[in-house]
Order: sequence, then C-alpha cells, then structure tokens
Amino acid sequence: MANGSAHAQAPTHEQAMRAAIHPVATDAKMRQWLARVPVTRDWPPDFAETMKGQAPAFIVEMSTAPGCIPCADLWARLGTLGQRYGWKVRTIGSQEAMLRSGRLGLPWVGHPVAWVRPVADSNRIIPVAIGTDHAPNLARNLYLAAKMLTGVKPAVGVRGMAKFTGIVAAPTPPSSNRARN
Repeated sequence: MANGSAHAQAPTHEQAMRAAIHPVATDAKMRQWLARVPVTRDWPPDFAETMKGQAPAFIVEMSTAPGCIPCADLWARLGTLGQRYGWKVRTIGSQEAMLRSGRLGLPWVGHPVAWVRPVADSNRIIPVAIGTDHAPNLARNLYLAAKMLTGVKPAVGVRGMAKFTGIVAAPTPPSSNRARN
C-alpha cells in the first residue's frame, strides 16, 4: 500500500489547468459540458434587493472573440441578468483581459472571462466567470462580487463562489497566411 502511494505524483500545474479548462467549438459540446455543472438553488434573503440596489455602482466586463460560442452564450446570459437587475454589461479587448488575468495571477485561458468592478474604479476587479455558466451561477457570482466590493470579507465571498466552469472557446488554429519573402 505504501509503495503504491509512493509512486503517485501530484499533477503538474499544466495538467491541472488542462483538466479545468474545457475548450468547445460547437453548441452541442458546450451544452454537454454545461450539463455537468451544478446549478445554484439556494439564495440569501437579500439577493434581489442587493442585485437591484447595487446595480448602479457596478459594471460587468467580459472578454470575447469572433466566432466564440461560449462568449455568445455568456453575453446572452449576462445581458438577461443585466436587464433583470439593472447591471451594465460591456466587452473588453483581449489585451485588457490578459492584463487583468496577470494582475490577479490567473492563467490566461482564452475567452470568455468576466469581471465585476465598481463603475468609478477600474483597478478593483473580481473575476466572476471563466468560461460560460448557468444563469443562476452567474447571478450568484455577481451578488458575491458586489458583497465583496462593498465590505464582505473576501474569504467569505470566495468560499461562496462556484468553481468556474472553464467552458471556453476552442483555440484558433494558427494562420496559414505566412509572410512571404
């Protein structure tokens, strides 16, 4: 028994990241991965009040890319939540997304990634989605981000956030248009 565990190795950072990231290139693959993700069912008593009351103070920003199926899915879900609770939702460019990920020590995994920040402070950001997710999970993460940005201890909010789904766009193949001499 001891001999078997002596040969077991902890996964490398790269192996762990590959296991957590699920690149999809079709709607069917995305739905297949989403079907595996648990959906939030329990809500705090102040959920709707907080979501509507904090809406003017925060903005949701997400990265996107042309032809990115999970990006379109996340955009639609965030748009619906934004309309329901009054939150602003907008896109940011790839460079800004990579810089934010780097500042927070997150590996850049591609698109989409979504953050919440105060409208008046672009430096205070909280990631709320890496990849697309179910609308109730996104709503819960928006709520927790608002709570953390208004004074709830970060450890409490982070414990409450779901693991990000990691359902992201499949990497784009390298361009076949090579520079010619």
